[in-house]
Amino acid sequence: MARPMADKDQRPGERQLPFDPGSRIQAGVTFIGHLATPWRKGDCPKNLTEARNRGGLFQAVVAPDYRAGLEGLVAGDGIILLYWMAGARRDLIVQAPAHRPAPRGVFGLRSPARPNPVALACVRLLEIDHAAGILTVDALDAFDGTPLIDIKPWLPGVDNLTR
Repeated sequence: MARPMADKDQRPGERQLPFDPGSRIQAGVTFIGHLATPWRKGDCPKNLTEARNRGGLFQAVVAPDYRAGLEGLVAGDGIILLYWMAGARRDLIVQAPAHRPAPRGVFGLRSPARPNPVALACVRLLEIDHAAGILTVDALDAFDGTPLIDIKPWLPGVDNLTR
């Protein structure tokens, strides 16, 4: 569980919850593996576009008990990875990102700081080793070792925003 930062560490306009959402757990999550990336604290892209531009080896490593769930995935597929940003703050409900002109509610941002630090990446599956449980993808914007929660296929008829 991430520890809340002191009020002095907040930017102007940010608001903090009066409690730690991690202390109000109502469901469980099982990590099915982890992400392998070149990124460390102090050197991590802010988004997938930046990660793609910087390049590197990006993999989702699935634990042995869950590898049978990879059946049906093939190289070239679009997939959605859900992962747990374990070190992120959970108590900020309004944030003031440096790239925005005014504060915004956490649900209007892609920031990892949120009540449930779940992140997602829509990526291209470049290679898959079913036996080893290794999915090589085109980019990831998370620290090496970040826990993997789930993998879903990206479906063009379902996952495209239509009006």
